[in-house]
Amino acid sequence: MFSRRNVLGLTAGLLAAPAIGRAATTVRIGYQKNGSLVIVRQQRRLEAAGLVPDYVEFTSGPPLLEALNAGAVDFGGTGDTPPIFAQAAGSTLVYVGAQPVIGASEAILVREGGPVKTLADLRGRRLAFTKGSSAHNFALKALAKVGLTPADIEQVNLQPPDAAAAFRTGAIDAWSIWDPFFAVAEAEPGTQVLTTAEGVAPTNSFFLASRTLAEKQPDTVLKLLHTINEAAVWARDNPEPLAQVLSQVTGVPIGPERVAAPRGVYSVQPLDEHIIAQQQEIADTFAALRIIPARIDIRSAVWRQSWQVAEVAQ
Repeated sequence: MFSRRNVLGLTAGLLAAPAIGRAATTVRIGYQKNGSLVIVRQQRRLEAAGLVPDYVEFTSGPPLLEALNAGAVDFGGTGDTPPIFAQAAGSTLVYVGAQPVIGASEAILVREGGPVKTLADLRGRRLAFTKGSSAHNFALKALAKVGLTPADIEQVNLQPPDAAAAFRTGAIDAWSIWDPFFAVAEAEPGTQVLTTAEGVAPTNSFFLASRTLAEKQPDTVLKLLHTINEAAVWARDNPEPLAQVLSQVTGVPIGPERVAAPRGVYSVQPLDEHIIAQQQEIADTFAALRIIPARIDIRSAVWRQSWQVAEVAQ
């Protein structure tokens, strides 16, 4: 079993692997306004690795995975919950890599001086999150921590830009959200952090691929993961340029990015038994709450070659 240390490399044989068919391979990449793929795009790392990327930006994980299931993208990164919803809906996606996170980059935000001062005060209040996103799982775990259930709140399903506007106007009482939207809202007057996900919902983010790409072009998937880990080494060693890179690609102001960047996790590792169990626990909770129609088997969607992502000490 692999340890929980950051992953910063691939096996030596893969490092020397030639491009498939000795020709550049086009890969459609779904990404969000955070994470390793932003660095990879800005620094043109996939082009240097012999791939031809076609990047598509998404506001959150659920529409990204809808695009992956529809064949509009081949590869992308999301939080923990979107692949559970996608798998429950019959998607043939596969988990190809994981990023353990402690929760510093997610928070439930409220207004200073407002009615919500503790998690228990969420009872009967309007709590916004993107349905099927990592913020959804975080919200449920935060509620459970104080003995509340989804039925005890008014759930408001909003994509981050719409939720940000609703939060500013007071149309919602609380907002479960991730970086960089968290960092942007945190910088605005009147925002208060009710809790981060640290100690509440430690979990994992994931890289996912279409089953077609994973089965027919496994070397391409491994090259993508290797390139991500090269970017992770750069991010670790360049904290200030990292914020600048993220700001350039996402359009998020440099101030919030300086806050969000060090809270991010950029390296990728295989799905070990602990990670699979964590993801299965989330899926089982959603099934028990009838948020998804039936229990799903996470292991059946784990790419069998995930183990070829090797780990080295920092």
